[in-house]
Amino acid sequence: MSLAESRPQTARASADDQPWWKGATIYQIYPRSFMDSNGDGIGDLRGIAMRLDHVASLGVDAIWVSPFFASPMKDFGYDVADYCDVDPIFGNLADFDALVARAHGLGLRVLIDQVYSHTSDEHPWFAESRQDKHNARSDWYVWADAKPDGSPPSNWQSVFGGPAWTWDARRGQYYLHNFLSSQPQLNLHNRQVQDAVLGVMRFWLERGVDGFRIDALNFAMHDPQLRDNPPAPATDRPRTRPFDFQIKKYNQSHPDIPRFIERIRALTDSFGATFTVAEVGGDEAEAEMKSFTHGDTHLHSAYGFNFLYADRLTPQLVCGALAQWPDEPGTGWPSWAFENHDAPRAASRWWNEEDRSAGARMKTTLLVALRGNVILYQGEELGLEQVEIPFEQLHDPEAIANWPLTLSRDGARTPMPWIMEAHDHGFGSHSAWLPIGEANALRAVDAQEADSQSLLHHTRAMLALRNSRPALRYGAVTACKADGDLLILDREASVDRVRVVANFGRETIELNEQQGAGEVLAAINGATSGMLPPFGALVLAR
Repeated sequence: MSLAESRPQTARASADDQPWWKGATIYQIYPRSFMDSNGDGIGDLRGIAMRLDHVASLGVDAIWVSPFFASPMKDFGYDVADYCDVDPIFGNLADFDALVARAHGLGLRVLIDQVYSHTSDEHPWFAESRQDKHNARSDWYVWADAKPDGSPPSNWQSVFGGPAWTWDARRGQYYLHNFLSSQPQLNLHNRQVQDAVLGVMRFWLERGVDGFRIDALNFAMHDPQLRDNPPAPATDRPRTRPFDFQIKKYNQSHPDIPRFIERIRALTDSFGATFTVAEVGGDEAEAEMKSFTHGDTHLHSAYGFNFLYADRLTPQLVCGALAQWPDEPGTGWPSWAFENHDAPRAASRWWNEEDRSAGARMKTTLLVALRGNVILYQGEELGLEQVEIPFEQLHDPEAIANWPLTLSRDGARTPMPWIMEAHDHGFGSHSAWLPIGEANALRAVDAQEADSQSLLHHTRAMLALRNSRPALRYGAVTACKADGDLLILDREASVDRVRVVANFGRETIELNEQQGAGEVLAAINGATSGMLPPFGALVLAR
């Protein structure tokens, strides 16, 4: 049996007429920080396979593995030097095949990251492209002549700071990079480039991959006329980079991107039960997410940044996000993440130390109640906090470039604590690439396994509840009401009706008879049918 043929054939909680991915819970794994199998301080593919029992025990449907491809690691794998090989620090293709087989054996689907907007400057495609203006790949990247005064072709700015153009003396031209200068922009307007990246996708599908998370998809195409971006209007939000001073009208979000997406969908559909989800950020994220997921010829889902960078979690934020995705024909299916490898840990963003335990329990309950897919970031089931990383230990290029104004992404990428009392906390190395953090070490998996009241056990219980209730897994939102700190969320699928009532604040809320009516499926933080203590929540069958 091939790896592709070994894919899990059923979803544990979907109705027969629902695809496996609709309402699925996806567990994101950041390979460098999950488990180190060889003691070099960096997690790897074998380490992931070693700890997959833990992931499967949560009740999730799939894993999403962040980049493990060959790379100089200037942006930790999001600068790809070879799309079809594993970087030696993570193992090799045989290790990846073994990981896929192990995951499928546990009933888990496997999603991997794909970065199609740019490559590393060490990719052979770029090495050829930069040689001259007439080679076979001369138009595979975005090259442009200088203005008459020698300045860059446009005013576009890089996400990581400074102009989005770098001069290359070999070509006598500038090349575009929306991120690091070592991440040159692919020219996806070129059909040959599209064919090449679709060939990459086919390579991994044939190895048994069940789907893809597509990074920075709205950066995939630029304005060929290279028109200047207009200035952004005044705002109260701090501006820490030149990128923040512009409306990103021309360096991203080109209207031809959905046509390329149609080619992606046609390929993945030819492999059967696969799944595609796009990362979409920026000022026009909602419109682009809908465009990228419209109908049956585009991506299955998209997730933006509604919650990832929010300073506060409020009922109004929740209802506003859900309202963007009504249960209507042609409207795509959202995915929701409260945490990931780029965003500060939610527990540290949303609550002080005193409230974090209760807040995390309420947050988990809310996450499994949202209409859409759930993306759970590694360690979120443990309530891991953002770790303060001193400047001399930073690896994150954005944080280093913008120190101290940009919060380091490294603080959310710290290693998983598996064994509280072990010297290496079970990660597999005494000198991990980042410190685990004292507070996070106390939240280790083994300590929470031994505590029936832990967040880990609560997470399992909430995912089991979601998987058992069609209304929670894929049902419509029939009502979402925000009243101060009180959220009332109603979900419905056929005859299954579920209400979630939650208190987002630090003051007790009294519920009237109608608000708290129904069979109590779960009571969080001391909640009752008549009262919600601080961060209390109820899940009710109606």
